[in-house]
Amino acid sequence: MSTRKEHNNGMNKFAVIETGGKQYRFASGDKVKVEKLDAEAGSVFSFDKVLLTANDEEIQIGTPYVSGAKVEGKILRQARDKKKIVFKYHSKTRQHKKKGHRQPFTEVEIEKV
Repeated sequence: MSTRKEHNNGMNKFAVIETGGKQYRFASGDKVKVEKLDAEAGSVFSFDKVLLTANDEEIQIGTPYVSGAKVEGKILRQARDKKKIVFKYHSKTRQHKKKGHRQPFTEVEIEKV
């Protein structure tokens, strides 16, 4: 779900954040689909629920969050995912119900960890 740009500058800095009830591992330059955020496309969004930050020298683990840590990203687009088909069927009475669902998401490019 995420695409990662390869950097060979000696820094392996990343962060684990919580958004939309899920946890994501972010590094600078990643493009990630997350649950829908209330922000406009093209704006900068700041994730402040950082659970862990790490670089080559140290690792900081929050209890529950790392104080003062932020991850900033640019919102690329707001969209809806592919349609998921929900099909319910009762074999004895031959009842069936077909429903579709499209989950909204936000695509974010991480700029600064």
